[in-house]
Order: sequence, then structure tokens, then C-alpha cells
Amino acid sequence: MSYTNFTVETDADGIALVTWDMPGKSMNVFTADVMDELDAIIDQTVADNAVKGVVITSGKSSFSGGADLSMIKSMFTFYNEEKVKDPANAAHKLFDLVGRMTGLFRKLETCGKPWVSAINGTCMGGALEMSLACHGRVASNAKSVKIALPEVKVGIFPGAGGTQRVSRLADAQSALQMMTTGQSLTAARAKAMNLIHQVVEPDQLIPAAKQMIKDGLKPIAPWDEKGFKAPGGGIWTPAAAQLWPAAPAILRRETAGNYPGALAILKCVYEGLQVPFDTALKIEQRYFTQVLQTTEAFSMIRSLFISMQELGKGARRPAGIAKTELKKVGVVGAGFMGASIAYVTAAAGIPVTLVDRDMEAASKGKSVSEGLVKDSISKGRLTQDEGAALLSRITPSADYADLKDATLVIEAVFEDRDVKKAVIEAVEAVLPEGAIFASNTSTLPISGLAKNSKRPVDFIGVHFFSPVEKMMLTEVILGKETGDKALAVALDYVAAIKKTPIVVNDTRGFFVNRCVFRYIHEAYDMLIEGVPAAMIENAAKMAGMPVGPLSLNDEVAIDLSQKILKATVADLGEAAVDPRHLTLINKMVDELDRRGRKNGKGFYDYPAKPAKKSLWPDLKTFYPQKKAEDVDVVLLKHRLLVTIALEAARTIEEGIVTDPREADVGSILGFGFAPYTGGVLSYIDGMGVKTFVALCEKLAAAYGDHFKPTALLQEMAAKNETFYTRFDPYAGEQKAA
Repeated sequence: MSYTNFTVETDADGIALVTWDMPGKSMNVFTADVMDELDAIIDQTVADNAVKGVVITSGKSSFSGGADLSMIKSMFTFYNEEKVKDPANAAHKLFDLVGRMTGLFRKLETCGKPWVSAINGTCMGGALEMSLACHGRVASNAKSVKIALPEVKVGIFPGAGGTQRVSRLADAQSALQMMTTGQSLTAARAKAMNLIHQVVEPDQLIPAAKQMIKDGLKPIAPWDEKGFKAPGGGIWTPAAAQLWPAAPAILRRETAGNYPGALAILKCVYEGLQVPFDTALKIEQRYFTQVLQTTEAFSMIRSLFISMQELGKGARRPAGIAKTELKKVGVVGAGFMGASIAYVTAAAGIPVTLVDRDMEAASKGKSVSEGLVKDSISKGRLTQDEGAALLSRITPSADYADLKDATLVIEAVFEDRDVKKAVIEAVEAVLPEGAIFASNTSTLPISGLAKNSKRPVDFIGVHFFSPVEKMMLTEVILGKETGDKALAVALDYVAAIKKTPIVVNDTRGFFVNRCVFRYIHEAYDMLIEGVPAAMIENAAKMAGMPVGPLSLNDEVAIDLSQKILKATVADLGEAAVDPRHLTLINKMVDELDRRGRKNGKGFYDYPAKPAKKSLWPDLKTFYPQKKAEDVDVVLLKHRLLVTIALEAARTIEEGIVTDPREADVGSILGFGFAPYTGGVLSYIDGMGVKTFVALCEKLAAAYGDHFKPTALLQEMAAKNETFYTRFDPYAGEQKAA
């Protein structure tokens, strides 16, 4: 029998090698067709008396990333259609649909012949769940091997037997840690957790897997044998009595109860370990069906799985322009940002010339990369040879003429119009025809900077976030005259360095910084009202933000806030800022020299390590303090999220952001906007625009006009629209179809 996605070859020892190699895809993924073929292969190998056992592996450099986008999308589409057609039975039908993969893996596990999974590269999600259903598991010791059940990161959980098999192989605490965080394991760590039987050299992967079968591997899972006990003895033991009362409290501390998928993992493991395995799978299936119906699951999967992949693959790239061959990239400005941009460029295999005013400054910039490489080598992420090769791709220089053969030049010099003007003119004097100039400005409008360019059509903004090597988002900013080729080159570059781009039109603060400073300014309002600083920070974390607004302000620098407020006054007049904010920040910076983390004192104090930072006690002397019991924490949470979402809605209304996917993904990757909401616009859509408008009006009445809903929101509420229907990112595709 022949298959599209698999090949099956049986050797002289009667071992069938099933190789998963999907045509036209860089990575294997589960689709309905893949599951149909795997089902048929189980039947074929069981029926063939010549087959003694099966080894399943990948024909690609990675094993599999789990479920395909189309399969995830189809579950939501199916459920929404069934809710309209047959609301009484919609959930039951969804239950049956999500059980398909669970049933398939259980069929493999109980087929009566031994299966061994030979894992190379990435093995995640459903692919790991399938591997756990195999009777043996062998993994390569290559650095590329990543083993994980990351579903919780996109709002769901391992729902094809993962919660039950992991908790019966590893101890419950390790199992919960792995699944509630979605952390990636090395092959060695997976073996230590008893999830993998053997770790071997890459060229020994298939021989070792076959040897397990030859050595008499039993085709029975441990939990199907009489007398099986879970590691640690299960739920009713002294050790479990230590773990389980604390587990929900620890989870709540980490998630503030915002992630239904994470809580469902605890329930699945706790309940599942008390019943027979097949009953446990039904418990998992029920919770998975329940979680799939939540707003959080829908929004997180849409933004953090589907939209992120679509944007990463160039959803906003102009059609008809050939892919850019980035032969060399220039970076001007070897300060921390420029040096870090040079590092991620070189790490992507692209030669980069790092230019500064003199060789000493340029070489100092390269030393930043040397430090990052040293750190990566010490953590085993790079070998010595790989680190040396990366550094060899960075050439420090004090001569602009060295940029004469660059495809793209990025300036990352001081945020000053005159300094940037001089750099633009010096670079363009040597830059070849058709090469693109990008500015990494975070505050200065691109169209204004482009006035200094002789070729504004080739001028674009590429805004990185610090630390560059860790932050996955890049804002690509279009000036008024930026051409399609400049956009294509910028997006090709962002894809090459493995970051996610959002494309925004030009405005003060672009998209991310506008939203970030609204969050920070709302905290200023709260301080001025007398809300204790600790309550502001804790309410933000309870709302799902990774850091409180005062802590964030310390990170970005309080004197930068001052600079932005003063620049806003200079450009737009005094009415453009709240004078109380300026008074507060001037006091912090000019009187007290509290500039944030960079000088060891801001809204927080930063003692020498290992001591932890703490809120500056004297902050409470600035304004009369309210009693904690007089402050409504729910209202604080609403204010912090609503003010950001409202600013995002304004950027849509002004045409700064044109695709709701970019607002959502940009808000989560750029500043960690409560990921369980799916992002700023999904937060509004999730509660309903009408509900959001009513909440805005309530907040505006109590806390000021900056909470007033915009005309667009009022109109959308009246028409019962959402951002994803009004600004449908797929409308063009549907017309084309």
C-alpha cells in the first residue's frame, strides 16, 4: 500500500520502518489526512504477519511540530457551525471530534505489536503524545532535539492522552511543571523524567529503535499491565498530600486564574490518576472539549498560533517582488542596540558591517556580540566553532565606504534628528542603487526622517525591542513615500533573523510605544489618586500583565518618559500631556535623580545582587494614600487593560494599524499584553464591543475623558461588529478565491 505522507519499508528482521515525510512542507504536522494514513498503517502492520514491530521516524530534520493550523481552525469552525445548526448537541459533537486523535493513539498503543518512536529534532504537541503511546522511545542527542507539550501557551492543553501518559511515566510534580509551563526538554532531561528510554548518537537512532524490538520490547503500555502504580504511588500517598494542596495555589500565583487550560491540566492529572486509564482519557477529553469552548482558547490560538505563523510567513509582504538575497547588512551605531542588531543578523548567517565614529567604538560594539556568544557557548546553545563563525561575520568599521555593497543598512544611532540626518546623508553617499535604508528609531516619525533622504521610496523604519536577542517582535514602519520593495526587503530581513514583524503606518510612538505609555500613564494617574504603588503593580499582574507599569517604566527609563512628555509638549502644545504627570516625572528625574533600573533607583530600589528589587518606600509620601480596603482591585485591573486596548483601537481608527492580527500579536510580543486575552483587539472582541464601550463610559465618568470610547467603537457597538469582522484580514483572500 502506498501513502502520501508516509513510506513503509519492512526489513529482513520483520521490522517495519514508517517514515513520516509530508511533501511540500518543511515540518511534519498532524492533519486529518495524516491521521487517516496512520490509522491505515496500524491496520496494515497488524494484519501483516511478517511484521514483528514498527519503528516510526521522520524523513525531515525535525520529527513534528504537532497539529496543523488547518486542523486547529477546523475545530472552531465545526463547533461554531454546529452551535447554529444543532445547539443542544454541539458540545457533544465537538467531544467526539476532539476524541479522534486520542482514539487513534490508543489504537496504536493496544494494537498488539511493539511500536518505537525514533525522535530527531523537534517533537512537540500531538507528535509527542503519539510517541508516548508508542511502547518504546529513542531520541537523538543532537542539540536540535526539543521535546515539549507547549499547548498551554496557546490557551489549550495536551488533549490526546498527554496529561495521562506523562503523569504515569514521570512523577506528578515534574509532569505538572512540564505541562503547565509548556517548557521544552532536552533529550537527556526527557530521559531523566522517564519519557524517553534511550538517547543515542544521531546516526544510531534507527538501529537503536530496531534493537529495542529485537530485544523483545513488550507491546503493552505500563498502565495496561496488572498492578501498575504511578510514580510516587498516585494521589493517595504522603508525598501527594504535600503536592496537591499546594499545586492550585502555585498555579494561581503564576497565572492569577486567567488560563483555563492550565487549570484543566491539574484537574486531568488529579482526577485521571484515580481511575483506570481509559476512563482517565475520557476525563481528559471532556476537559479538552470544555476548554476549547472558552474565549481564552479561541483568542490565544488565533493570535499566538495562527496569526503569529501567518505574520511570520509574510502575510503582509507585497506580492510580485522576488525574495531578497541579503548578501550583506550594514548597521550604523555600535551602541547596545546597534551591536545587538549586528549579533542577531550574524546569528542568522548574514555578514554584517558594524560602523561607528571610530574603530574603538565599532570594536566595542562587536564585544557585545562576543559576550553573547560566550554566554551561549557556556549554556551549550553554541559550540566553540559555531561561536567563532558567528563572530567572523561581524566586521567593525569606521568607514562608511564599507557599506557600498550592502543590501540593507540599519541605523541605530542616538535619538536625535540632526545626528540621524548626518548618518542618512553619509550612508546614502555610498549606498548602491536599490539598497534599502532602515531606521531603528523608537520615537521619531519615519516620514520626517525620510525628508533627509534622496530616495524616500527606499526608506523604512525597522524598530527593534530591547534586549534584541530575546524580544521576538519587530515593528516595520512605513513612511508616507516608502515603496513596496523597501517593505519586502524589510520583511525578508525580519524573517531571516527569525522574528515576527508587524507593519504599521507612521505616527508618534508607532504602535507598541503608544500602548506602553498609556499603560504607564494610567499608573501615574493611580499614584496621584493615592492608590498604593504595591496595589497598582499587583493589580497589573492579576490582570495578566507580565510586569507592573511602574516596574516597566523603570526598565524603559524614567528619564525617557520625561523626554517623550517634553517632546510631546514641544510638538503638540501643553494640552497634549497631563501636567501632573510632568510634575511627577520631573521630581523623580530632576530633583531625585531616580531614572530607573539603569542608575539603580526609580520607582523601585535596586540593591546589589542577590537581593531583589523592591518598591521605593518614599513613593507613598508623594500623595495622600488611600486605604487598601477603599481601593477596588477589579476596577484597577479594568483601567490598566482598557486604557491600552482603547489606545490600540485609536491606532486602528487612525489607520496606523490596518490588520487586527498585527495589533494582537504586537501587543503580546511587544509588551506582554495579557496573553490569555489573545491581544488588545481580541480583548475587546472577546467581551463584545458593546460591553467594552459600556465599560469605557463607566470609567470615563469616574476617571476622565481619556477613557471615552472613540467614534469607531460607538459605531461598531451599534452595528454589533467585531474588529475581526469589520477589518477582516482574510477578506482579500476570499475575494481572490
